[in-house]
Amino acid sequence: MAIRAQLTTVNTTGKPASAGAVSAAGKREFTDEEKAARKERVTKAKDALARSVGVKGEHVAPARTALKTFLQRLNESNQPDDGTFDAMLEAPFKAPEKKKPRGEGGFGGGGGRGR
Repeated sequence: MAIRAQLTTVNTTGKPASAGAVSAAGKREFTDEEKAARKERVTKAKDALARSVGVKGEHVAPARTALKTFLQRLNESNQPDDGTFDAMLEAPFKAPEKKKPRGEGGFGGGGGRGR
């Protein structure tokens, strides 16, 4: 019968690692300034969500989803910068500009007024 090599783990003390110890080691502590900035952003996002309930349009649902996703992923490291965050707050209330159909205006648009 062949002898199998035993796989070893990082924890060689024989004691199983508790889940609490692992998560506590990876947890980041935030400064008071960061906490205040995060709290302000959460307040603004919740306010924008509350005000956008009655707004109608095709642009509203994706904008509300972006705000909800921001609130769900608040503890992740990749947060939007201030400009992007402000655009997210305004998105439910600002309808996007409609694109002109091809052939209207601009150069070579036709129109039948050529030579």
